[in-house]
Amino acid sequence: MPGDGPPFQLECTHEGLDSLVRAIRSQADAKLLRKELAKNMREALRPAAVLAKSNIMGMSSAGLSTSTPGLRTAIAKKIRPEVKLGGRWSGARVKAFKTRGLRQFPNAPKRTNRRDGGWRTLTYGHEPWRTQYGKRHWFDEAFEGQQNTYKQAVLDAMDDMARRIASRVDE
Repeated sequence: MPGDGPPFQLECTHEGLDSLVRAIRSQADAKLLRKELAKNMREALRPAAVLAKSNIMGMSSAGLSTSTPGLRTAIAKKIRPEVKLGGRWSGARVKAFKTRGLRQFPNAPKRTNRRDGGWRTLTYGHEPWRTQYGKRHWFDEAFEGQQNTYKQAVLDAMDDMARRIASRVDE
């Protein structure tokens, strides 16, 4: 029926993502469209990930030149945008993933960002134990005052995909 519009209602919000994914599933090239939407949403968040990486690399270090990888570098490598479409959780975010295999310290991103306490470690791998403190809020401060910019970039990527699908329906 002409003039009825697209067969789905889309608001470019977090809630609208589910309806967009449902609309993509109804398309013949759904897999390709989902991949493209996810890619565009990740690209929208890439500058935020770069800022977070920059903040962790700015943390002070009294490191020794050893054969083990640096803590800050290992954490920075694990920061990346994540997009999930459908399932239990749908959305886009920048995440600092666990650093498995790094000096038996998988929670390094979380511990270095803590408000209190720091983390306990052995001195040169031997007794006594000591407490180390990271640069507090390095992850949270990376996005301070810029949340709306990144949210709008993700919403723009969703809106572009919605327009593409709507234009197919109108044809």
